[in-house]
Amino acid sequence: MKLSTHLYRVGNDIVAAYLVVTPEGVTIIDAGLSGHWRDLRAELTVAGRTLGDVKGIILTHGDSDHLGFAERLRRHLGIPVYVHHADAARAMGGPKPPNAKQQMRFLPLVEFLTYALRKGGLRTSWLTRTIDVRDGEVLDLPGSPRIIGLPGHSEGSIAVHVPLADAVFVGDGLTTRNVLTGVTGPQPAPFTDDPEQAIASLQNLLPTEATWVLPGHGAPWKDGITAAVRATAAASTARP
Repeated sequence: MKLSTHLYRVGNDIVAAYLVVTPEGVTIIDAGLSGHWRDLRAELTVAGRTLGDVKGIILTHGDSDHLGFAERLRRHLGIPVYVHHADAARAMGGPKPPNAKQQMRFLPLVEFLTYALRKGGLRTSWLTRTIDVRDGEVLDLPGSPRIIGLPGHSEGSIAVHVPLADAVFVGDGLTTRNVLTGVTGPQPAPFTDDPEQAIASLQNLLPTEATWVLPGHGAPWKDGITAAVRATAAASTARP
């Protein structure tokens, strides 16, 4: 799905990855599920690009539903994969903290599980090599993406700010559709390691003043980062 001149989405409101398209090439933010490979190829075609134009992949964190085709691109095409060092082991299949009990609704949960299974959610290709990134770093990739530390969902969660696209990619720092309940609108993401820290970290996003807020799950948000952070914080206090 083309969102703007420089932005394309791979996937849908259940699980999504993104392309930043520039004259210099393509940067991929997150890699969805392994079955999104065909969707990636199709979206590149829509953008008038090929896999050869992809210069790098940035993962917002190391959970399996964000790794998708990353190792395939790294291993077969030599495309570098960037992840915060605190999530590198997680992206390689290492242990993750247990999550607290989650609120769920039957139909949204079934929809999420069905989609994940159809898109290869049981066939995770863990990474075997990554390149560390740190808070504040600007990567030499198309769009000059800047890394913003966003710990909370996981220790090494990050956001990615691309000024050229007026966009900030937030991974699971917040969601606009809870995959377990179906509730829409900016809100805390489920399966978060440290919910309080995740909410506090959202303040790190405000200086971007980005219009587009692009989560790993849920519809793209185009009402600005300030409104998204405010709504997420309000939703967190409204939880029982």
